[in-house]
Amino acid sequence: MIRAQADAVLVLADDLTGAAETAAVLMPAAGAALIALSGPPFTSAPPVLVGDLGTRYHPDAKALVRAALADADGRTVLIKIDSLLRGNVAATVAAASLDAPVVMVPALPSAGRTVVDGVPYVQGVPLRETRTWHIEPRPAPRTVAEALDGHPFTHIPLATVRAGHPTLTEALARAFGAAGRVAICDAETDADLDAVVAAAFAADPRTRLVGAGGLATALARARDGGSDGEGHPPPPEGPPPGAPLLVIVGTAHPGVSDQVELLIRYGVQQVALDSAEPPDITAPRLRRALDTGPTVLTTSGPLPDALEEIVQDALGDRPANLVMTGGGTARRVLDALGVRELTPVGQVHHGAVHCHTPQGHAVITRPGGFGGRDSLLRMTAHLAPHHFERHT
Repeated sequence: MIRAQADAVLVLADDLTGAAETAAVLMPAAGAALIALSGPPFTSAPPVLVGDLGTRYHPDAKALVRAALADADGRTVLIKIDSLLRGNVAATVAAASLDAPVVMVPALPSAGRTVVDGVPYVQGVPLRETRTWHIEPRPAPRTVAEALDGHPFTHIPLATVRAGHPTLTEALARAFGAAGRVAICDAETDADLDAVVAAAFAADPRTRLVGAGGLATALARARDGGSDGEGHPPPPEGPPPGAPLLVIVGTAHPGVSDQVELLIRYGVQQVALDSAEPPDITAPRLRRALDTGPTVLTTSGPLPDALEEIVQDALGDRPANLVMTGGGTARRVLDALGVRELTPVGQVHHGAVHCHTPQGHAVITRPGGFGGRDSLLRMTAHLAPHHFERHT
C-alpha cells in the first residue's frame, strides 16, 4: 500500500465518467489527481486518487467497494454513485457503512436533480415519473430510501439541513449512532450540500460521503481544493497535431441525435455501425474516415460487442483524440487500448472532462445525459479547434 498524505482524498466511482467528473472538481490548486482503472490495490498516492470500480451494474459491487475501502489509508472517502440512483446503490451503501458512518446525498443541483422529503426530483418532476430510467430493467425508485433496498437509515429533512450547525451536526451524530449508521439528507442547492459536508465531518471525522458530482464539488469547496484547471503540474504530453479524432456516442439519451446532427453540420463525418457488418469490414471503413478528418461513430441500437476490436483496429498504434459519452462505453474502449490510468486536465463543461493517458491519447468523457445541444460540438472543438475554425 502506498502511504497517503493526511489531507488526501480517495474517490470510489461506479463508472468512468463519474470518476472523471469527481477528479476534475477535486483537483487541488497546487496538487494533482489521478484516475486509476486497475485498482485496488492502488499503487499511486496523489492528493486526489479516483478509482473507477465499474460497480454500477457489477454483481460483486459490495465486495469491490469493501476491497477498495481497505486501501483508503486514512484518506477522506467519497463514493460516487449515479445522481439518478441507477445501479448497485444498496450494495454500495451497505459496504461503505459496515465500519464507518455514511452521509448519502444524491442531489446534483447544477443538473436540476434534487431531493426533498426523501424524494428524488429531476427538474422538479419526481424521478419515478421521468423517462430517465427508460432502458433500466425495473422502475425508478420513488424515494432515496427505496434505492437502499431495506438498509436501515435516518432521514434528515431540508429544514434540518438549512438549520446548519449545531442542529444539523447533532442530527447527523444521532443518525450515526442509530441502526445502519446511514443518514439520507435532503438538498436542493449547492448551499445545502455545503452545509451537509461541513456538518458530516463535524459529527464524525470518519464520515464517508456517498453521492453525485454535486457532493464532490461541495467537498472541494470545503477543502478549498476546487480548481478551474490552472496552476496544475503539466499534464502528460497529448497526441501530436493531426492525430485522428474519434467521437463515440455510447448513450441512448434522447437528446444525443441533435448533438450528432450539429457535429455533422460542422463537417464531422458520420460512420454508422451496422451490427450485421463484420468487424474486419467496419474497421477499415472507420480508418479511412479518420484519415480524412474528425469522425463520429454512431449506432441505431446498442453498441456492438465488437466495438473495442473495431476501434483498436481503426486506430492502430496511433495516439488519438477521443471523445466518448457514457462511462461503460469509455471504459470498454480504454481497456482495449491498454489504458490503465488517466490524468485529468480540466473540464470543457460540467461533466465533460479532458484527460491525458500515458500512451499519448487525449480523452474527453461525459455522462450520457449531460450537456446541451452543443455539448459534443464543444468537446470535439476543444481537441480540434483548427477543424472548426475552417467550418465557421
